[in-house]
Amino acid sequence: MKKINTIISACALILMTSISSVMADSSNFAGPYVGVTASGYGLGMSGNARSTSVDSGGTDNDVQVGEVAPVTGGEIGYAVPLGSALLIDVGASYLSGEAKLGYISDDVGSVAANVSLTMDDLVTYYIAPTLVLSDTSSLYVKVGLSEADIGVTGDVTAPGDLSGTTWAIGTRTVLESGIFIRSEAGYTEYNAISSHGKGTDQATTTAYSAEPTTAYGSISLGFRF
Repeated sequence: MKKINTIISACALILMTSISSVMADSSNFAGPYVGVTASGYGLGMSGNARSTSVDSGGTDNDVQVGEVAPVTGGEIGYAVPLGSALLIDVGASYLSGEAKLGYISDDVGSVAANVSLTMDDLVTYYIAPTLVLSDTSSLYVKVGLSEADIGVTGDVTAPGDLSGTTWAIGTRTVLESGIFIRSEAGYTEYNAISSHGKGTDQATTTAYSAEPTTAYGSISLGFRF
């Protein structure tokens, strides 16, 4: 994570130091916009499941899951010009995707100990300093607050929803008609989550914890008004 943050910080520095040498018109990119997004998401969770039984005590199991899947969504935002070559882009995006961390207990007689956590509905609120390279192309870095829903199955309590920070870098090309194409690569690290058995009379209960992360590449097609 530190390496990624360093790279993105260096890119931001390059953007800021290059502004004085770039002659372009930021008004071609300014204003409200909407878009649709297609992304390839790598969704990963590393976790631990502890199964506690009145007969055999407790056992710990490390659980790893990784999933790469295409997801789709949309975005809406507003780009504010700060000069001839610099804008601040503020917006929000939504992606519909899912990753599941599942655990099956060794106690075959206790179905209640079989649990899974599902992560879906990713929403990001972002700000993106943008450098205009020409009348049609721009380069930006993005930082955002990302949230995702968490669902559970099994005899466990539901944890709180996920939240984390997204870092990304990308390009945006705007045509005279207002149609734009955006390409972006980024990374999100979410807060750790945990879930525990409800404490019923079942012979086996399970405690669950995980640290979800995502890495993605996306293409957006939209319209600037």
